[in-house]
Amino acid sequence: MTRPHTSSTNDVLHITGPIIAAVGAAMALSGIVALLYRGSDAVPLIASAGIAIVVGAAMNRFTSRPDDISIRESYITVSLAWLSAAVFGALPYWFAGVASPLDAFFESISGFTTTGASIFPNPESLPRGILFWRDMSQWLGGMGIIVLVVAVLPFLGVGGMQLFRAEVPGPTPERLRPRIRQTATVLWRVYVGLTAAQTVLYLLGGMSVFDAVTHAFGTMPTGGFSPHANSIGHFTSPYIQYVTIIFMYFAGVNFALHYRALRGKPRSVLADEEWRFYSLLLLGALTVVLTANFVAGTYNSIEETFRASAFQVVSIGTTTGFATADYVTWPAVTQVVLLFLMFVGGMAGSTGGGMKTLRLWAALKQGMVELRKHLHPRAVIVTRVGGKVVPEGVILNILAFLLLFVASFIVGAFLLTALGVDLVTAAGASAAAIGNIGPGLANVGPAGHYAWMPGLGKLILGLLMLLGRLEIYTVLVLFHPEFWRR
Repeated sequence: MTRPHTSSTNDVLHITGPIIAAVGAAMALSGIVALLYRGSDAVPLIASAGIAIVVGAAMNRFTSRPDDISIRESYITVSLAWLSAAVFGALPYWFAGVASPLDAFFESISGFTTTGASIFPNPESLPRGILFWRDMSQWLGGMGIIVLVVAVLPFLGVGGMQLFRAEVPGPTPERLRPRIRQTATVLWRVYVGLTAAQTVLYLLGGMSVFDAVTHAFGTMPTGGFSPHANSIGHFTSPYIQYVTIIFMYFAGVNFALHYRALRGKPRSVLADEEWRFYSLLLLGALTVVLTANFVAGTYNSIEETFRASAFQVVSIGTTTGFATADYVTWPAVTQVVLLFLMFVGGMAGSTGGGMKTLRLWAALKQGMVELRKHLHPRAVIVTRVGGKVVPEGVILNILAFLLLFVASFIVGAFLLTALGVDLVTAAGASAAAIGNIGPGLANVGPAGHYAWMPGLGKLILGLLMLLGRLEIYTVLVLFHPEFWRR
């Protein structure tokens, strides 16, 4: 006998509960790390974990399982789940006394959205457990906390596709297996496998176990949090920097392509039109930045110039946000290129932020189609990506997304300047937040931080981070009056 369909509030709380509990379990793991290092942060982490697990379990226990969820409920659930993760994820920072409630929330939402913008100018002063949690939060957010729970909990197979679509980056989330739970499991296996491979390569390069794990946790989700103030620049080893470049590039690639390559179909990667555009875009940006730095004599050797230029181009282009140099001091043309990359981001289906290369490529192709239509008014010309016709509705969705993305950036920058932030810093911070990058320009560049930002400014940036991570529509639709009309 099936249950009657329950209320929206019941459905949302029943699904959000396990997600909060999962965040608590991850905090408990960080608490164990704190115990291993005999840190004073063990109690705050374990206490925070207990609160999250109890609240999450209670939400699930005292509500009934939904038979199905609507698209409307999926938008509310995904937004609430991410906001709840950020709120509960902020508790360890606050309980440990390393941040105020507002700063703790900023650091937490920056972690879960894989932005990597930090209020800690010197993270090396933080206890190990807190540092581990900081990177763990962005690793959870990289592939998606809801995708993780869908993979683990069978009941979320009901309505799971709606949740999947509302959370996974890209205009058209790809189903790799017949069941959505199987697809979520495949994605997480690839994600864990690449994280493990990078960790091993870091260990071979001489990194400590703690540094290897935390930096792998910061790379694969394109998060960028590092336990060191100088980020990857803390390690002078070219080997470590090149490993990071390679895995940042991997993180910006659609994980469906990783899956196919691992299944013995590497040619599917080479044949993918978006992958070729993504790679050529990074290569073109690298050429400009490398040439500018070489002409300016920024570094002493060609290899060092290439390595620093490649690192920052791939880091910003994939929205990872790691740094080996302060690019704010580079020639102005390089900063223009990097600012452009902040908006573009990685491929659809990757952990990268930004607009996504698929949307940009489709918009460019649509632009060419419109030009041809002006030359041949009677011709029937369609937009194709990857040999497939892109429906007009999808094109309109993409163009509207790009407009809303840029509009959100402009509004964010305007509001920050109204709070007294200088224009370049405001523009850089707004772009870095909605693109989920972390470092921006001027006072929030690689050598800067966000601790000085006005309190309201931090809330604005936090909202931009959530907008960017959940692909604009999932959050903005909640502010539309018609959404709440039954």
